[in-house]
Order: sequence, then C-alpha cells, then structure tokens
Amino acid sequence: MPQLRSSEIAGVGHYVPSRVVTNADLEQMMETTDAWIQERTGIQQRRWFNEGQDTTANMGANASRMALEQAGLTPEDVQLIVFATLSPDYVFPGSGVLLQRELGIKENIPAIDVRNQCSGFIYALSVADQFIKTGMYDTVLVVGSEIHSSGLDKSTRGRGVSVIFGDGAGAVVLRPSTREGHGILSTHLHAQGEFAEELITVEPGSNKDNRVQVVLDNPETMYPYMNGNTVFKHAVTRFPEVIMEALNANGYQASDIDQLIPHQANLRITQYVGQKMGLGEDKVFSNIQRYGNTTAASVPLALSEALQAGRIKRGDLVCLAAFGSGFTWASALIKW
Repeated sequence: MPQLRSSEIAGVGHYVPSRVVTNADLEQMMETTDAWIQERTGIQQRRWFNEGQDTTANMGANASRMALEQAGLTPEDVQLIVFATLSPDYVFPGSGVLLQRELGIKENIPAIDVRNQCSGFIYALSVADQFIKTGMYDTVLVVGSEIHSSGLDKSTRGRGVSVIFGDGAGAVVLRPSTREGHGILSTHLHAQGEFAEELITVEPGSNKDNRVQVVLDNPETMYPYMNGNTVFKHAVTRFPEVIMEALNANGYQASDIDQLIPHQANLRITQYVGQKMGLGEDKVFSNIQRYGNTTAASVPLALSEALQAGRIKRGDLVCLAAFGSGFTWASALIKW
C-alpha cells in the first residue's frame, strides 16, 4: 500500500464587509445595551454585508484570492473547491459552483458544499485533507463564508441570537506538504444529532406540503433559535475533549500548543476553554470582539488574522477547534 501524503496550508486569506455595526447601533433596533452584549458574549461590533455588493460566494472569492496570492498560485491552479456555509446564496445550487464562477475558473473542476454550520470549515478542511492524502488532487481551495445578518430577527424578541452573529469569509489553500512531519497532522470530527433542535432554523423546511405558506403564516420560524444554556454547557465540554483528542493522537500535551484558533462562538466560551487547557491569552486567538460569530468563516478568518499579527510562525503547533449546531464539533492539529 503506498504511503499517504500529508497536506499543508500554503496560503490563508479573509474578507469582511465594510459595514461596521456596533452594539450602540443595535441599541437603536432592539431593547439591549452595550454592557449586556459584552458581558454575555464579549462582542463589541460585527460586520454586516452590503446589499448589492456582498454575496456569500463573492466574499468567499475575495478571501480565496488573498489565500491564493499568499500561496503563489492562481485560480486556474485550483483542482477542487470545498465550500462551507449555512447561508448559501441560493437554496440550490450550492455556493461552491458560484465561487468557481466568481474566480473565473474555466476548468470543469468539482465543487463540494459542506453544511456543518460552526464546525463547517474544519469538516471541509478534513474533506480536502483526504483528497490530498490519497493523491487525487494537489491543490484544494477550502472556504468558509457567511451572511447571517439578512436572516436575523433584529427585534427585541430575537436579541438573544441577533447580537451574536456577523458576516465574513475566510479561505485556505491546501497543497501536499514539502516538509516531513509538518502540515495537517490529523483531523477529528463528531456529531450528536439528538440535540439538533437546540440550535436551529426550522423554516423553510422541505417537510411541509407548502413551505412558502408555512413561512407566511409563521414568519418567526425563519429566524434562528438557540437554547443558550444547553449550547454553552455542551460547548465547554466538547471543545476541550476534541482538542485533547487531537493532541493525544499525535503524542502532544496541551502545553505544546503554540496557538489555539477556536471557532469564535462566544468570548466566555473561549476564555473558559483556554483556562481549562492551561493556555494563556497569548496562546488563544480571539477576534469575536470585532466580528461576532461568523460560524463557518470564523476559524479561517481568525487563522488569517493570527498569521498577519505574527501569532503563528514556522514550526509552531497550531490547533483549530469548533463546536456548533447539530450538535457537531471538530478539531485539526497542524505543524506549521
């Protein structure tokens, strides 16, 4: 049996819309306060898309161009697209093919869409990693992109969810590793469907005779619902578990982590996980204060900013981790 290859991240990029929405702005839309939002989430502002300018696909394309440039590649070098989002441009087709069009890729390369919400990017990264490992493809573009703001209940009724989410995109380019022992060491994926309804957008679902009429009669069902206490309780358990799973699989300890890039779900969750793992603030990257929770985009967006800030250097041990709707959770351990 031939030896499997390793894959490495050759380039990283991100994009956020220009529209900044502060907690003070939200105070004008609903009964909330800056203090209330920061105390519960750590978020100070987020980005919302500009209608007529930003789409899920073209935000992903902007992040992709940055990642490809960093890798010294062009869109025509891409052999596979793996696109993670819970907010596609259309019900169908998926945003992967739209990204292909946005980038001007003329070759008939495949595009895979991944729907695993907050864990979506790491799931997509794991899928891409397998294609590199087996030698089927040499250059894979992995993208997470989200537009949440157009689907939020911006009234007082929906404030528990609406203050959390923002829009943005991130992307990485995967290539075969050129250095032995470096690159993606392993990925770890999990799901627990019994909690599917604890963090959910119900409609428009396909299991109704007339889904359009259901939404017209019950418009509140189009907005996200979250059982915050249940999500928090499971998140602070699953995050450390899946991080330790990755470390144990590769013979490392928590103290070996140079940089933890968690999904930006809630600053309180991130801080708890960092303390639980015995990691100082300098080893746990957070940008939720400025962008909110961008679900599938949050890990690559944070990874891109961490690199720009000099928080990751060659040879570092980097761990990516996420938890979210499904419930799903995942991790990836990378020797940079």
